[in-house]
Amino acid sequence: MRRKDIVKTGKAHINPVTMRDLKITSRVEIVVGKRRFTFDSVEDTRVPPNKVWINSDDAKANGIADNSIATVRAERS
Repeated sequence: MRRKDIVKTGKAHINPVTMRDLKITSRVEIVVGKRRFTFDSVEDTRVPPNKVWINSDDAKANGIADNSIATVRAERS
């Protein structure tokens, strides 16, 4: 997980190949520690395949440090 100011609030930028592999369509669930967050997913080819970019303010508000290790998956229904 990386904090990026170019990402809009409530969004998570993910590489298109990663999105396809994880079957992510519109929403993504991110688990850091035991805390679970959901964001709207946005395809972005600038994001490396093993990274997810979220808004800096969202990360700070939720206590997510830059370069955190997280579980990323399609949102569960």
